[in-house]
Amino acid sequence: MPQETAVGLSFDGRPHTVLMATPEHLEELALGFVVTEAIARAEDVREIISKEEEQGILVDVRLAPGALARKARPRNLEGRSSCGLCGVQRLADAVRPLPVLGEGVRIRHEAIPRALAALEEQQALGRLTRATHAAAFFDNEGALLVVREDVGRHNALDKLAGAMARAGTDPATGFVVVTSRCSFEMVEKTARMGCPILVAVSAPTELAIAKAQEANITLVALARADGHAVFAGGERLLESELEPA
Repeated sequence: MPQETAVGLSFDGRPHTVLMATPEHLEELALGFVVTEAIARAEDVREIISKEEEQGILVDVRLAPGALARKARPRNLEGRSSCGLCGVQRLADAVRPLPVLGEGVRIRHEAIPRALAALEEQQALGRLTRATHAAAFFDNEGALLVVREDVGRHNALDKLAGAMARAGTDPATGFVVVTSRCSFEMVEKTARMGCPILVAVSAPTELAIAKAQEANITLVALARADGHAVFAGGERLLESELEPA
């Protein structure tokens, strides 16, 4: 059975939210949350401290002075593993304007099934439990660079964002694949990571497509070994090279 634990996230000792998450890579989860929620830049994080409690795990993010200029949207409810916006108090905080990404990388269509095959091999927790999601980053050829898993699809993507920020990986040089449905929050997090291409194995929502267009993100969904559908930003996808005569 997969583990699901209450993870209390705070900034400089001030409680912010409680996430229901798989208790692995929690410092990456916290760092990714900082980035994808537009709380601060990754380089503004000075220290992340984790502490186990009887009820769960407390993770405190220590930020550099002045880093809270971009205020975290307030929450009054725990973030459940199925929800990326639980507890957000105002409509204006739920659907916020997104940054517009530059041209970024371009990939060939065949890089997508190559990536899916590689991800299937590396989903250790998913194969064991059949109850977790994965988020992974690939280079422009479809080679897997990093993967993270969690019971929550948003947590998996935040863990990926945190891992990439720690490693100094440029999100504009490749593409993200998620094994979940593509709600608009997944597009939002990908945009704030700075990655121009998002691939999902399930269908997108109408709002996800609209937000992808707003952020200049290439959105590919219903991705399978035998094909995929392009919902936004198709200009970044190149046709296969012609075989020599």
